[in-house]
Amino acid sequence: MKAIDTIYKKKRLIISLGIILGLSSTDLLAAADTDQSGQVELSKQIAQPRKAGAARTRKAKKSAVSRQVSQDSGAEPVAPPVQTVPDQPPGKDVQGKHPEQAKKSGKTEKHEELEEVKVTTGREKNLLGVASSASQGQVSWEQLEFRNISRPGELVELIPGMIATQHSGSGKANQYFLRGFNLDHGTDFTTVVDGIPMNMPTNAHGQGYMDLNSLIPELVNTIDYGKGPYYAEIGDFSAAGYSRMTTRKTLPRGIFRYTGGEFDYHRVLAANSSQFGDGNLLYAGEFQFYNGPWAVPENSHKYNGMLRYTLDREKWGMAVNAKGYSNTWTATNQIAQSAIESGQLGLYGSLSPSDQGTTNRYSLSANLWNKGDNWKNDANLYALYYDLNLYSNFTGYLNGPWGDQMNQTEHRIQLGGNSDYVHYDRLFGFDMDNSFGFNFRHDQINGLGLYNTVNRQYLDTISLADVQETTAGAYIKNETHWMEKFRTVAALRADIIDMNVQELANGYSQNSAAYAGAGATSTTAYSPALTVGQVSQADPALAAAINAANSGNVSKAMLSPKFSAIFGPWDKTEYYFNFGYGYHSNDARGTTYQFDPNFSSTMQLASQQTVTPMAWSRGSEIGARTNFIPGLTSTLTFWYLRSSQELVFSGDSGTTSVNGMSDRYGLELTNFYKLNDWVTLDFDYAQSQAYFVNTPPTVDGQCVSAYGPCTGKFVPNSIGTVAAAGIQVTAPNGIFGSLRLRHFGNSPLDSNGSVWAPDVNLVTLGLGYKQKNYRLDFNIFNLLGQDTSDVAYAYQYSSNPNDQVGSYGMVRHPVQPRMARAGFTIYF
Repeated sequence: MKAIDTIYKKKRLIISLGIILGLSSTDLLAAADTDQSGQVELSKQIAQPRKAGAARTRKAKKSAVSRQVSQDSGAEPVAPPVQTVPDQPPGKDVQGKHPEQAKKSGKTEKHEELEEVKVTTGREKNLLGVASSASQGQVSWEQLEFRNISRPGELVELIPGMIATQHSGSGKANQYFLRGFNLDHGTDFTTVVDGIPMNMPTNAHGQGYMDLNSLIPELVNTIDYGKGPYYAEIGDFSAAGYSRMTTRKTLPRGIFRYTGGEFDYHRVLAANSSQFGDGNLLYAGEFQFYNGPWAVPENSHKYNGMLRYTLDREKWGMAVNAKGYSNTWTATNQIAQSAIESGQLGLYGSLSPSDQGTTNRYSLSANLWNKGDNWKNDANLYALYYDLNLYSNFTGYLNGPWGDQMNQTEHRIQLGGNSDYVHYDRLFGFDMDNSFGFNFRHDQINGLGLYNTVNRQYLDTISLADVQETTAGAYIKNETHWMEKFRTVAALRADIIDMNVQELANGYSQNSAAYAGAGATSTTAYSPALTVGQVSQADPALAAAINAANSGNVSKAMLSPKFSAIFGPWDKTEYYFNFGYGYHSNDARGTTYQFDPNFSSTMQLASQQTVTPMAWSRGSEIGARTNFIPGLTSTLTFWYLRSSQELVFSGDSGTTSVNGMSDRYGLELTNFYKLNDWVTLDFDYAQSQAYFVNTPPTVDGQCVSAYGPCTGKFVPNSIGTVAAAGIQVTAPNGIFGSLRLRHFGNSPLDSNGSVWAPDVNLVTLGLGYKQKNYRLDFNIFNLLGQDTSDVAYAYQYSSNPNDQVGSYGMVRHPVQPRMARAGFTIYF
């Protein structure tokens, strides 16, 4: 009892020491992990540091200790205190005043009482007075530390309402879904990592291809996100939203981590950081091998590495990043549901066991920042090399008994940069921040090819091109505090895109045509004299004419106005209205092609309508964010979006096809509840509807429109319902655990709504134990053993080599079965 009494009497001393240590560590973390990457993060993009303070702290001033936390780091801190003023610009105090103004109010501040400061980041972070929409948020490494994910692409699932699935091998970019979009591999959602855009325009496989497999989850520091086209800093591929990810600059200790699991899963990660000169050098390497549950082993080999050097000074800083990624795998693509039901194939079977992929990505970037008393500037430059070589069969045997395998290739060099400048002003009695930004990107894409193959052996060329694509964008943005509880953000963005396509070969080119007529086999199909589909001579003159017709240069410019109005907070609740335009670019080849490259000699060369280089989207939403209940952050949003052109996955070509105008609308509810120091709850729900705007009318099932075949109103693969819920426990004794549910469904698979995908419900369990020098963890994915579809489509498919007609119906790629993974981490 005496021991207990002694501890009890020293309780206040222990708490005081804890606060002091917490503040000290916050200062250190802020200095070490602040991002001067040249990219606009939540603290920069959502709110320029001073403005939120000017709006909401005149009645609730915080302590000098709080001000020190937000200012001494020399930049925006990653983890500002809960319910304190967001970061202030250099040379200004917590209220957004210049030093002279702060002196005048110094007497008042002397009488302020010190408050307990609790450092929070990510979804727990208080964004009242900071965010410009209810759809914006932040995820930090604290939320990632105990999050069990089965693939790097699932990092985007920390964004409420977003789903990442897979319809091929694990080395391929994920399929993404958000706000009623089947984003395919990234058509209307953009991701930027350390200032480098991840989406690939005019990609060999799909427009906006966003491969996140090069991410190392343990090294992600923050994920800032926003949904809707309301943010001036974001350009292409952002109608549905964006995410900006930063990697960590230092590690408190080195990491060696091994994870192993069922289906031959092995992953090794080693990472550390060291003082190097006046800065910090972080270095990491990752290797992963995986066979998977597939009848044809995936045999995936993934190699990943990075070097990052960071130098922070009081008024300036820099970071240099070098990253390398390589992956090779055997792919199991979607198969017909009818083949599974008949017993022809097992759930994890394949009709095309030679489908395969290889990809490489190497990048070098430099991020720079500097600041003055009332301004700040961020910039970055980057260069990368990327390639993709993908063999896929999506339709079985529609083209012949040898199968429909195709090969998609590209080699890309990408150069670009971004610059953002913000000036903190007080004009006409109003606090305002004026921002200016510019971004530039050039993609040189060589060997952009599409070929017919048999067992990865060349059959004939469908198309081959070299493409140059250049994009430049600039924006101006003004945020003004008109009164204590009302501010606006008005912005205008201008983008221009220039596309140059040089078509090199087609099905009539010499040595590109092949024999595939009556009686052809997988052996005789390699004759270079004749074309696919029927017996027809190669025609060099005709091939040259088609190449000339399909080559060309196209440019387009677009203005995108954006506006947000923010009211409050009242009772720790803020209200938002947002409106804006955005866009996605289209594949450059579609903008110049006059003839469909995937023809056969039985078809006349039919003129194909070209597509616009840029397609606009227009959206708006109203929403609210509240922290009324201590520890609980909730948002509610009602949104609407119209897209002038819809991009939909095309099974026969493995790429995205351009469709008509579409409307989407829905609601989102998010909740993140920090119940106490070791229990966290979250629940997110999203409901959306997606429809084509102009559906040709029918009479007795026959089209009466002159604009081609009739289609229904549904947008294929638009997921209607997404829900996620979880509980995470991190006990003081080192035990941690989590239980998570992910649900998505209500998905039409064709425009007529004749085929619908079944709902998906996946539960994941994680358990572990962490101490100072080591960590043990154990995860079970798909705990309930569901066998539903990770991705499903509906189109014409043949599972029989002797049937080139096939049948229409569902094709699917199943979720992976229940599987366990265990690992250990050593800290050094």
